[in-house]
Amino acid sequence: MTRLTALASAATLAMALIGQQATAAMKTETIEYRIGDETFSGFMAWDDEFDGKRPGILLVHEWWGHNEFVREQAQKLAKEGYTAFALDMYGKGKLAEHPDTAKQFMQEATSNFEQLKERFLAAKGLLEEHDTVDGGKIAAQGYCFGGAVVLNMARSGVDLDGVVSYHGSLASPIKAEPDKVKARVQVYTGGADQMVPPEQVAGLVEEMQLAGVDLTLVTFPDVLHSFTNPGADKIAEQFGLPIGYDKNAAMRSWQGTLDFYNAIFSQ
Repeated sequence: MTRLTALASAATLAMALIGQQATAAMKTETIEYRIGDETFSGFMAWDDEFDGKRPGILLVHEWWGHNEFVREQAQKLAKEGYTAFALDMYGKGKLAEHPDTAKQFMQEATSNFEQLKERFLAAKGLLEEHDTVDGGKIAAQGYCFGGAVVLNMARSGVDLDGVVSYHGSLASPIKAEPDKVKARVQVYTGGADQMVPPEQVAGLVEEMQLAGVDLTLVTFPDVLHSFTNPGADKIAEQFGLPIGYDKNAAMRSWQGTLDFYNAIFSQ
């Protein structure tokens, strides 16, 4: 073996070891849990490169159900130093491949708000009890259906430091009331989102203002529903839905979210 070949081999081995170490730092776990007679399947992610207890973030999936997209978001948060738990709002095995099925699952989940809240709180408890989590520092973020869920959890007074809604419905029969909402609220919506029309945006601002809620709302001009999900364009083409991925809006909302968490958890 020549010296050059030996050096190249050593470099390849070193890079492989670095890759293994990086992979080893990221920890993920699929957690099955029961609520009443139903089984749910969530996904916990954290990074061992960060020492000590850290804030925990709950993630609520789109109307499709607990899928790969929401698990990827959990891992992105873990890389930033949080422990993230992508919960399951529908029940184990309920993952839609067609909008009609997704709508059915969503309607079943939202037909009983107390049941929905029970599922959210059960997942929150699992996150708070994780060895890496400071149970006094918890936030939640959601996408589409999940965005509406986290907003309603804030409206109902769930003890959260903050919530972030991405392209979620902003209208709700549940209304924020003065001194009831504990969380700071951040909302990202698309200016061309047919599912979240301007009157919903205006209504949310008025509602939160009257309730004295700390609200940050960002609307992206000409951006469609589901703008954070790179798979949205394919789904739009397949089913003729008015949705679409927008790289700029996705990047800006992600960075805004990280800044938001840094602010609320550094207090």
